[in-house]
Amino acid sequence: MHILQLVGIGLTATALAAVLRQQAQPFAMLVGMLAGVVLLLAVVDNFAGVVRSISDLANAAKVDHAFLETVLKIIGIAYIVEFAAQIARDAGEGALAGKIELAGKVGIVVLAVPIMTDVVQSLVHLLP
Repeated sequence: MHILQLVGIGLTATALAAVLRQQAQPFAMLVGMLAGVVLLLAVVDNFAGVVRSISDLANAAKVDHAFLETVLKIIGIAYIVEFAAQIARDAGEGALAGKIELAGKVGIVVLAVPIMTDVVQSLVHLLP
């Protein structure tokens, strides 16, 4: 989807949510969430080309695909957690948004530990 279409969807949903917020608060939140999901799905479709390019670069550099897969999972967690935290903040749940972000950070660390371990082991083998 073209960036102007995405911005149009976002601005239309923002205006609609602002009007609904005065009349029916729960519907305003639903409009925001629906628009967010539509925008996220539209952008994810474009991400396939980026993943292909990164995979080609990894093949050229002879990087293990397990590393690439882990890095892509970490990127996915970061985006999904940010999206969920913003929805929580829009709903007025700032404390819950912070907890969602903390859970995402823990998930990222858990995924990153094997990579960090492999890097440290490689460095130890290089040292005399």
